[in-house]
Amino acid sequence: METVKVIKIGGNIIDNEEALTAFIKDFSTITGPKVLVHGGGKLATKLAAKMNIPVNMNEGRRITDADTLDIITMVYAGKINKNIVAQLQANNCNAVGFSGADGNTIVSEKRPVNSIDYGFVGDVKNVNTNVLEILLNNEITPVFCAITHNKNGQLLNTNADTIASELAIGLSSIFNTELYYCFEKNGVLEDVEDDDSVIENINTESYKTLKDNHIIFEGMLPKLDNCFHAINKNVQKVCIGKSDMLFKTNNKHTTITQ
Repeated sequence: METVKVIKIGGNIIDNEEALTAFIKDFSTITGPKVLVHGGGKLATKLAAKMNIPVNMNEGRRITDADTLDIITMVYAGKINKNIVAQLQANNCNAVGFSGADGNTIVSEKRPVNSIDYGFVGDVKNVNTNVLEILLNNEITPVFCAITHNKNGQLLNTNADTIASELAIGLSSIFNTELYYCFEKNGVLEDVEDDDSVIENINTESYKTLKDNHIIFEGMLPKLDNCFHAINKNVQKVCIGKSDMLFKTNNKHTTITQ
């Protein structure tokens, strides 16, 4: 069974033109089937400010009203996604841009209102891999933005880390899947002030201990929850760290295991 790499990049790459150019050049050299997932960076927030549309966040998650959904659709699925696809083509990596609505690949449902109404935010319910399998088997790289749909005509803002995890899980019935979360740190840190304090391996048992002792920075917990969701759903390998981990064998990073 062939191996597919699902690679998610965040704002530290997207918001830095030089870093994005360098990453895409390196990404294009990765052999075998691969999927790229990107977040939105700061561009949607900047555009909202220019249009006098308030940005509301709760614990790092964007509350998405109708105006905000319009902005992130333009920015995520439009400017950022197509810019990445164009740069991949310039590096001889054939790619196709995707939202979850394209090819009916990721179906979600609007998050129910509990203590907070997140608005047009979607929680993933189903990943359809038929179109992705055809593309990957023909050396075409899907590039996903952080937007899904509900199969009833409504687009929904969906966390990019979650999209990456769910895509890796969905593809695991066809390929061996590896999931890589690339962000600004060397990995999960024991001391958030010390970039060299990387916890190189975290399993289910040690994760519970690290959480109980409040060692891991709170902002990392949603990302780690997505990692363990993937590793417990047949994804073969899950790693967190700087994008160098994809290209340098001696690069320090965090590996998630059961």
